[in-house]
Amino acid sequence: MSTSKVEVLFDTPMLLGECPVWHPEESALYWIDIAGTAVHRFVPGTGAHNSWALPSEPGCIARCASGGLIVAMRSGLAMLDTRSGGLRHVADAPYDSTRIRFNDGRCDAAGRLWTGTLYDPRDQPGGSLYCIERGTIRDAGKPVTVSNGVAFSIDNRTLYHTDTTAHRIMAYDFDLATGSVANGRVFKQFSTDKSHNYGGRPDGAAVDSENAYWCAMYEGGRLLRLAPSGEVLQEISLPIRCPTMIAFGGDDLRTLYITTVSNKRPADELAAHPLSGYVLSLRVDVPGRIETPYVA
Repeated sequence: MSTSKVEVLFDTPMLLGECPVWHPEESALYWIDIAGTAVHRFVPGTGAHNSWALPSEPGCIARCASGGLIVAMRSGLAMLDTRSGGLRHVADAPYDSTRIRFNDGRCDAAGRLWTGTLYDPRDQPGGSLYCIERGTIRDAGKPVTVSNGVAFSIDNRTLYHTDTTAHRIMAYDFDLATGSVANGRVFKQFSTDKSHNYGGRPDGAAVDSENAYWCAMYEGGRLLRLAPSGEVLQEISLPIRCPTMIAFGGDDLRTLYITTVSNKRPADELAAHPLSGYVLSLRVDVPGRIETPYVA
């Protein structure tokens, strides 16, 4: 297991940090605090910080080709104007919002936003994966309990999708032209045995410029870099137990930003890991890729 110099990006911890998104034109990092119902923006070069309160928990964000952000919240989809702070409703949630909410998501190379859902009772695969295309929401029909890890291979022929509760990452054949998803197979299955050398469960992810899949291992205190075969290429230990998602950023796309959790974590864990909840960063050898914005 390798270790890298980990730095704190922003000096205030989040309750449930998630979905970091690098904005190359602004040289800024956006992320959400799900439990804090807010979107945050930080410019590493200047230290400038902004935040926007939301009416319900956000699950993911993506920058929009037309400006601002699309926000997938428990209550539905909205466009956030990051200049005025205005929030414009786009679509209602396609599920029972008393038990389900949107979670992790990412855009494909055609500008569709793929975001899954989290089933709050956590006792069955009551969530799914949705495709959002120009404001229209389509259920892709991939049942999960807690959806995470959405990412796409460099050739746009593979869609990765994680069920964190099942400790499983799936890979699907993906057709960029039509947005169809088929032929699922297990990309990586992790042990669910928490009694012996538990390594955590896969959460948010990103694909780098060499087509390797990086995933945050929740309750495992580590990041994994996986080959397209599923082989572990690199493991990085972190000074926190619960990383949630990662994003490549910086001018050379070699800074890895990591969101983490403090909310509802045990007191002894927070005492042992005082950086829990902070947005962290570290430098990596292989750069990431600029993520495609959502096309409204």
